[in-house]
Amino acid sequence: MAALARWCYRHRLVVLLLWVGTVFGVGFAGSAAGTDYANTFSLPDTDSTRAYDLMEKAFPQSAGDTDTVVWKVDEGSVRDESVRSRIEPALKEIGAMKGVGEVTDPYAAGGAAQISENGRIAYAQVTFVEQANAVPKELVEDVVDTAQAAERDGLQVELGGQAITRTQEPPTGIAEMVGIVAAAVVLFLAFGSLFAMLLPLVVAIAALGTGLMATSLLSHVTDVPEVAPLLGSLIGLGVGIDYALFIVTRHRRGILRGMKPEESAVVALNTSGRAVLFAGGTVCIALAGMLVMNMRFLDGVVIATSLTVVLSVLAAVTLLPALLGLLGMRVLSRRQRRRLAATGPEPELTSGLAARWSAYVQKRPRAVAGLALVVMVILALPVLSIRLGATDQGNHQESTTTRQAYDLLAEGFGPGFNGPLQVVVSEGDAQGLVSRIESTEGVAQVAAVPPANGVTLIQVVPTTSPQSEKTDQLIDRLRDDVIPASGAEAHVGGVTAVFKDFASVTGERLPYFVAAIISLGFLLLLVAFRSLVVPLTAALMNLIAAAASFGVLVAIFQWGWGTELIGIGKEGPITAFLPVIMLSLLFGLSMDYQVFLVSRMHEEWVHTKDNARAVRVGLAETSRVINCAALIMICVFSAFVLSGDMEGAMAGIGLAAAVALDAFILRTALVPAAMHLLGKSNWWLPEGLERRLPHLAVEPREEAVTETPAEDDGPASVVHGIVRDTDGEPVAGAAVTLLSRGGRQLDRVVSLADGSYIVSVPAPGTYLLSASAPSYGSRASQVVVSEGPLVYDVELVEGELDSVN
Repeated sequence: MAALARWCYRHRLVVLLLWVGTVFGVGFAGSAAGTDYANTFSLPDTDSTRAYDLMEKAFPQSAGDTDTVVWKVDEGSVRDESVRSRIEPALKEIGAMKGVGEVTDPYAAGGAAQISENGRIAYAQVTFVEQANAVPKELVEDVVDTAQAAERDGLQVELGGQAITRTQEPPTGIAEMVGIVAAAVVLFLAFGSLFAMLLPLVVAIAALGTGLMATSLLSHVTDVPEVAPLLGSLIGLGVGIDYALFIVTRHRRGILRGMKPEESAVVALNTSGRAVLFAGGTVCIALAGMLVMNMRFLDGVVIATSLTVVLSVLAAVTLLPALLGLLGMRVLSRRQRRRLAATGPEPELTSGLAARWSAYVQKRPRAVAGLALVVMVILALPVLSIRLGATDQGNHQESTTTRQAYDLLAEGFGPGFNGPLQVVVSEGDAQGLVSRIESTEGVAQVAAVPPANGVTLIQVVPTTSPQSEKTDQLIDRLRDDVIPASGAEAHVGGVTAVFKDFASVTGERLPYFVAAIISLGFLLLLVAFRSLVVPLTAALMNLIAAAASFGVLVAIFQWGWGTELIGIGKEGPITAFLPVIMLSLLFGLSMDYQVFLVSRMHEEWVHTKDNARAVRVGLAETSRVINCAALIMICVFSAFVLSGDMEGAMAGIGLAAAVALDAFILRTALVPAAMHLLGKSNWWLPEGLERRLPHLAVEPREEAVTETPAEDDGPASVVHGIVRDTDGEPVAGAAVTLLSRGGRQLDRVVSLADGSYIVSVPAPGTYLLSASAPSYGSRASQVVVSEGPLVYDVELVEGELDSVN
């Protein structure tokens, strides 16, 4: 990693040209080829899939997307000449458009069923030649404009359907742009430097743009669902900014501690960069865990999201060091550069709120752990009533034409009209089955289509809405009782049945999926931290975080707490595939934070064998960057409420809640409190297992990359001297600390009554020596130790501003 970082830093123009060429090349190819996204919800060996396969063979002409034009009169009837004279010409004009296959209207022969009983609502069906994602948006907009041009006072015209929904989507990139702006604000507040703020954004945008264009190209060779690029943007933008943030933070810290920009960049990539590689790998492995579900729909999601994460990691370890080379010292703010020039390098001993909170957690671990656990349990309670299903146009905002068309059809023809079931009969007495279905509880209307190729289609309209549990019960009744009793060979399909089967299969396979990703996380952390307790704690925390985030999701989207307020439409069931995707992403992101937090604790534990100190120092030194990274992700994820896609909004809010709970409650409170309570058992590993486990260092020892080469093999030495005040009097009880140039504490002592001190030095090299005492300020100096002991006296000024702490 160090060699790669140094090469990219020194050959920065070459790296930049390669990245610019890649971004524009893939972007041009993606734009020229277009997209071919396909929502393949079918599942092998399910009843709805068998029904779909029979339908496709028997009725190929119905393959295109079918949308609906609905109109309602306030007075009179839709049969009135004043209404027909406006609607019929519009329908004929739509039917003549290129790309429209067929229009069935209520004024044609046999169209009486398309008029409601009271005669005030009617509908026409517009069947396009292509599926919704392939229908040109301009054609759909022409259909909408032509139909709504027939409106007048007392005559309302609305349209519904998948193709129509596409005309209501906000401009592409709005959610991403808002997320980027919000992240920029957080980064500027964290860094105080415009150039440092831009670094993570440029890296993330380069990776995301390449990933999205590559995904669009892949959609031509494999099934990629429409929601995949949205989820790819969501996760790619979040991790892309965060990974760059971790590396830039380490780089800036190295420069402030006296390192040259090139060496600091190499150190940052060889420490935080290695952690980023590990974290990105765990995210990709977690995403690949979705393949355990054996659902074709999820395969495309895995491809899109994993590709974006891989490119984010690649940009962080290649493009970022090149950009650091371009900026040099400008990665620091002007004030930091002036202070560095005036006072020299300073160790950034952790202080402020992070250090005070870390000390508080150490003093009261039981209270902190108990409170955090109570909060998480309360938030998780709604998950007990979670119901998986599918969102439809009835969940759109009230102002949309699709939602109003949905409501008009439900008003005129019953709530079940928006989700008819398709009973496909391949053998047996179809008419006898029709009679049995008509007398079945929960059925509002039955109509049989003339048979084709030996297959009969029976349209069944339930009395309840597509999202109602009673509709699910009707599907079970038809499959388990009505069809077997008729003796016919038939299968129940349709969109409602497909999503019911999808939810059922998801529920059945979810435990195996959760077990797989939790086990994987356990093994990775076991190898990385040489402990049984740390990965067990992490697995438990992941489950708690998942339950609480899904509880928030249920409260908002299923119970409707604030859905209209935040502009995401009407409440309904949780989309069936969302738990799988969210659990994969949540697992990966939780592993990121766990790795960055515990790796610092583990480093301190290896050095001191003091668990309390290891947990306190690890939390104090990492909580600020973890919280900053989490805040950025929350901004990015929450912005996807603006995507215009219900699944995107669900994933965005769910993941924003998960990250907030994970970073601000679990990693900041519950995990460190639990580790304080567990004590040294945190780091216990049986000897037999220790010998058999492979060694995997998330971060190398900092001295190996920060000190001079001679230090690795040189003999141990000491620094000793007297701590005095400005009058030459000895200062007793002064804390003297020796730190590596990277800022890690190597030794710490207290001066004696005569002011003398002595600290151990591991080997010759350059170090930082810090001294502080009550009523005095702190002093930090750079010391160079040769093979022999170094005598170094320290002078403290009474009442001086504490420049270190």
